[in-house]
Amino acid sequence: MDTETSPGSAADVPGTGRPVPEADPGLVRRWRAGGGELVELLAQVRERHGGVAAFRLGPAPTVLVTDPQAVQHVLARRPELYVKRSHRARLLIGDGVLAATGAAWKRQRRLLQSQFTGTGMRRYEQRITGAARTAADRWARYARTGATFDVGQEVRRFALDTIWRTLTGYPLDDGTERELAAVAAVAAVLPTLPAGAVDAQEAVAADLARIDAVARHAIDTARGGTAGPEGPGLLSVLTDAATERPEYTDRLIRDELVTLLVAGHETTATTLTWLHLLLDRHPAAREEALAAGAAGSAERRRAVQALVHETLRLYPSAWILPRHATGDDTLAGHAVEAGTDILVCPYLTHRDPRLWPDPDRFDPRRFGTPDGRPTDPGAYFPFGMGPRACLGLQFALRESTVLLEHLLPVHVPVFSATPTKAVYGITVRPDGPAPATLKAPLA
Repeated sequence: MDTETSPGSAADVPGTGRPVPEADPGLVRRWRAGGGELVELLAQVRERHGGVAAFRLGPAPTVLVTDPQAVQHVLARRPELYVKRSHRARLLIGDGVLAATGAAWKRQRRLLQSQFTGTGMRRYEQRITGAARTAADRWARYARTGATFDVGQEVRRFALDTIWRTLTGYPLDDGTERELAAVAAVAAVLPTLPAGAVDAQEAVAADLARIDAVARHAIDTARGGTAGPEGPGLLSVLTDAATERPEYTDRLIRDELVTLLVAGHETTATTLTWLHLLLDRHPAAREEALAAGAAGSAERRRAVQALVHETLRLYPSAWILPRHATGDDTLAGHAVEAGTDILVCPYLTHRDPRLWPDPDRFDPRRFGTPDGRPTDPGAYFPFGMGPRACLGLQFALRESTVLLEHLLPVHVPVFSATPTKAVYGITVRPDGPAPATLKAPLA
């Protein structure tokens, strides 16, 4: 029974219900002693205590949420109660829409929302295709010459080119690409930076200065009214807003630009890297996708999208979503007090054997058949859920699909080495390079 909606149940009274089951402190001590990833502790907590469970890393408990109904309650039904307090990447993205809260977030989200749905997506379709063709040309050269290249770096270059064209109207040039490597560099080290804000800032000061210099030049160009060869970009929407909205200072525009760069290329690049590694281990999945229909057909597109969705199930763009309870509540029949920290974990929900049979197996058919996946919305949410779900969800799916439609029919990467594990930072990324050469697919 759904205790959140049952008439007359304890769920009607905030803060009532049974206590949240709490993990044995010894479990946390053993995890600390072993130096494992946080996800390993969370997996043990979930396995022993279920989809709403507590553990202590400090004096107060943190509640882990992986149950689909509870996920939906936190992220979609009561987002005003379970709020974001800070973003792990604030040092990099400042007050951009990912980190903003309250009224500021609503204003920023409203401005950007239209750019990633309907007409906005159609406006950027040619830019996505242009970036995919450029990437496909590079891969064709690698195939002709037999060159070894890093698949992760290549798909990151594609994703960065795509979002740069979208923002500025200009294809990504080599100089800008070199400077914007600082974005990925800062994002990668964020979990290891000193706890103090000043010390953390100093540790990445040089990279932040490079990013700021690129941002200033792009903003000045957009404000100058000189459209790129592909027309005005999304950055022009922000600079135009500044003429009527005083809150859109140069600093906020910079923060939104960097936010869109981070969200618009790092997650897509990571997904595409994982996908190529998975296809290397499961080549039949690639053949099935191509056999689903002719090039350009709706059937093939759906099959390629299923490859992307299954990759995102295993390696969601946001593997963990921190929230903070601002008031008392009842969550899946459990009393949650104001001030409680919440960790919603898509990574574990997506690998729950009660929801996904044989959950660690890569099987795109889960998304290719009507009954292949759970129907509960809270069972699959790689981009989050509710009002704070990722703005660029459709954009990311579209660019990934377009690139794969260009590459899969003609290129098969042959890896000389592959990463051995995942690193759980802002995204779940492979722990090393993925060098490969290319071969033609079997006829």
